[in-house]
Amino acid sequence: MRIPRFAAIATVALLLAGCGSGGPVRRISEPAASIQQLTVRADGRWEVEVRLNNFSSVPMRFTASNIQVAFDNGAAATLQAQPQIAIGPESADVFTTTVSPLAEGRARIATALADGRSLNYTLGGTVDAGPEDGKPRSYKIKLSSALTPVPGLPGVLR
Repeated sequence: MRIPRFAAIATVALLLAGCGSGGPVRRISEPAASIQQLTVRADGRWEVEVRLNNFSSVPMRFTASNIQVAFDNGAAATLQAQPQIAIGPESADVFTTTVSPLAEGRARIATALADGRSLNYTLGGTVDAGPEDGKPRSYKIKLSSALTPVPGLPGVLR
């Protein structure tokens, strides 16, 4: 009679111990950045929509970016901004910044738009982010992708 009673008590104790896991795990992962859209303005500057991806399991506040843009391995512009946006767990959002490109970057964009062809780009630099209840830290950004002219929208690449 004692063994079944002991087994029942042990089973209940194990079940109760499993219930006290302390809640969801807070996982902080490196974010990612990419160019969602680039628009050449009439004054020659670029309006750049930057997509930030939060791969963490908690909301993150993105406070600053310092990202160098290169086209076909030639320097094009630097995206320096303070987006000050909060992005939910495992989500993404976009911020817009206006930049003055280098002459080489301006020429590469003009050629791609005139020829209607894609343009390879790389991003390198840092994005500062942190949990909403914590301090931000700098994360390295590195990405290679391409932008393509958008038919019907002059001066726009996605």
